[in-house]
Amino acid sequence: MTDFLKMDIFFGVTTVVVFLAGVMSLVALYYVIRILRSASHVAKNIAAESDNVRGDVAVLRAKVRDEGMRIQHLVDFFLGMKERKTAHKKKSASAE
Repeated sequence: MTDFLKMDIFFGVTTVVVFLAGVMSLVALYYVIRILRSASHVAKNIAAESDNVRGDVAVLRAKVRDEGMRIQHLVDFFLGMKERKTAHKKKSASAE
């Protein structure tokens, strides 16, 4: 084999390997972007739920200040959280 033929084979193989590495990098980047979008969606849901919990706790504190501590307030608080959670699940299921 001549040196030029060896050189052509080397550059041909190298070109194929670089092309395949580039395609694999693009596929990996696509999946990384999907994962980051999912993480962003989860973070938004957590923020919304924490705002809801903060509002529920504020209502509970106001009731305790106004009327004093009663067991019914705690029961209402936890039932309200459960109702909102089931309503949220129904809402997200109907959106899909």
